[in-house]
Amino acid sequence: MCFHRGGTHKTIVARGLRDIRRLLVLGIETSCDDTGVALYHGDKGLRTHALASQVDLHRPYGGVVPELAARDHVRSLMPLVVRVLQDAGVGSQDINGIAYTAGPGLAGALLVGAALGRALAWAWQGPAIGVHHMEGHLLAPMLESEPPEFPFLALLVSGGHTLLVDVLGVGRYRLLGRTLDDAVGEAFDKTAKLLGLDYPGGPAIALAAGKGRPGALCFPRPMTDRPGLDFSFSGLKTYTRNAVPAGTLDEQVLADIAFAFQDAAVDTLVIKCRRALKETRRRRLVVAGGVGANAELRTRLKKTATACGAKVYYPRPDFCTDNGAMIAYAGWVRLQAGCSEGLDFTVRPRWELTDLSAIDGPPA
Repeated sequence: MCFHRGGTHKTIVARGLRDIRRLLVLGIETSCDDTGVALYHGDKGLRTHALASQVDLHRPYGGVVPELAARDHVRSLMPLVVRVLQDAGVGSQDINGIAYTAGPGLAGALLVGAALGRALAWAWQGPAIGVHHMEGHLLAPMLESEPPEFPFLALLVSGGHTLLVDVLGVGRYRLLGRTLDDAVGEAFDKTAKLLGLDYPGGPAIALAAGKGRPGALCFPRPMTDRPGLDFSFSGLKTYTRNAVPAGTLDEQVLADIAFAFQDAAVDTLVIKCRRALKETRRRRLVVAGGVGANAELRTRLKKTATACGAKVYYPRPDFCTDNGAMIAYAGWVRLQAGCSEGLDFTVRPRWELTDLSAIDGPPA
């Protein structure tokens, strides 16, 4: 997607803002099953954020139902916008720009956020920008007190994505590896459903694995015995299904299967990260996405990174999963650089991270 330039500075100056780094940006996230809204200020940082989760809505189905997700975004989004404005003590006249997730994600869900974002930008006479969801995850650690410096290696692990990216700067991304089938978060969800565990699958598998016996079962580490940095998790899911005995699943056997699955999935991610750190010689590793909250993954990655002379950076747990704060920040970075879009808008359910334009930033 090409980020159009030329209109942002004129609009901001017209509203009386001389220093564009002091933008107050409203961020909207509706790519999948979480409705997120936040306010980010160039000088004051993150002002406030709010999230409406759809976990209970989708739990009976063991996964996200796209139509239900879009409808719930419609119900939740505007009340969340009102809430964050009230929490921050600001009005529409104080908003200098709006950022919304334009992709990748579920088309119907994306359209809800994009439509409201563009409508508010028109009504409030300010610029708007469509943000790449994965760029939001990449930049989420910048919201922390000790953000990583560019360049860094990034592992993006969620329900819909598993990527290894060499990050040279904002919009300067080199894709090193990706999943060839299921994302690791999706594999966790499907395995949890197979074992009769709760949704979402990541926390449920981790909880059950805590009672598992190391060495009771040994699952394969997909694609680790060949060169390259791509991933594959569909075979691991199938292996798990074949390991489930017929009839009633004994509690200890369930725990052993959960342990073996998590052990294999985490080990696969760690092996690929170790390989990528050695190939790129990066000294900073960013881990983002919902699976990044997995405690076992964090423990092993820290050990591996230390052995490679690198440091691992994470967003806070609230910002590992989808959220409005990362979209507000990513939008602020691009808006302050002069990027904006016209009144027409579109969403991109499929959108390559490497299609983004490079900019200078984030600013000091």
